[in-house]
Amino acid sequence: MGATREKKAAYFTKLRELVEEYKSLFIVGVDNVSSQQMHEVRKALRKDAVVLMGKNTMVRRAMRGFITEFPEYEKLMPLIKGNIGFIFTNADLKTIKDVVLANKVAAPARAGAIAPADVFVPAGNTGMEPGKTSFFQALGVPTKIARGTIEITSDVRILEKDQKVGPSEASLLNMLNISPFTYGLTIIQVFNEGNLFPASILDITDEELLGHFTTAVSTITQISLASGYPTVAAVSHQIVNSYKNILALSVATDYTFEGSEQIKDRIANPEAYAAAAPAAAASSSSAAAEEAAPAEEEESDDDMGFGLFD
Repeated sequence: MGATREKKAAYFTKLRELVEEYKSLFIVGVDNVSSQQMHEVRKALRKDAVVLMGKNTMVRRAMRGFITEFPEYEKLMPLIKGNIGFIFTNADLKTIKDVVLANKVAAPARAGAIAPADVFVPAGNTGMEPGKTSFFQALGVPTKIARGTIEITSDVRILEKDQKVGPSEASLLNMLNISPFTYGLTIIQVFNEGNLFPASILDITDEELLGHFTTAVSTITQISLASGYPTVAAVSHQIVNSYKNILALSVATDYTFEGSEQIKDRIANPEAYAAAAPAAAASSSSAAAEEAAPAEEEESDDDMGFGLFD
């Protein structure tokens, strides 16, 4: 009993130290995960994270001991159920997520297990003797006898996602040496500096964030301009619009300021600016003609001195 108390005290101390040292943690599911897989995950994360397992009752009791000092951890209490573990880290969360999810191993179908994905039996020769045809018939798998062995004539889905694996399906898949499932750690939730969110949030790219931010700023600007309520996002547009109004007022009245002098002069003396426009156009046309002249000369040289009908 003394040793048990000592182990519990050590675990409580360890959990508190990790809470104090690391700002983020992953709550991971460990259903169907072998001890070897856990070892591989620990080894892959050794420099960047710490994996901590423990009985749920002990974890809850440990957290209650420091929850007054770290009240944000109360959010984790409802998630401490089933086969779970913690991965504490201060590293990039997406990098840790990729490492955690990358460690998966193939596993055979077991009767009573829940299929995590659809399972298909591929067409082809099985190499099995005709006497085992009944296994295929029971599951509705089309077969024929070819060169004394059973051949599956077309791909067949024998299990759907979330379907319970029956004894017949498990036996057939094992006979065909098909290990249809992959098992590994699953990420239940991510906890970062008091915020709790699903791992899918980590897949959002910087480009997507920038796009959402730009759309939000545009929406705020439109609302601000429509309502007349000033915001930082709309202030540049409001300044430009105000300047246009002042300019229009200056043009319509005798009031003149530095910004409106030229436009009022254009309105008052249109012939002066109209005369300047053709001259500029003629200048550009002559420049274009000069550039085109060498091309015409080159084309005339191509006839080698012969006429069209020579």
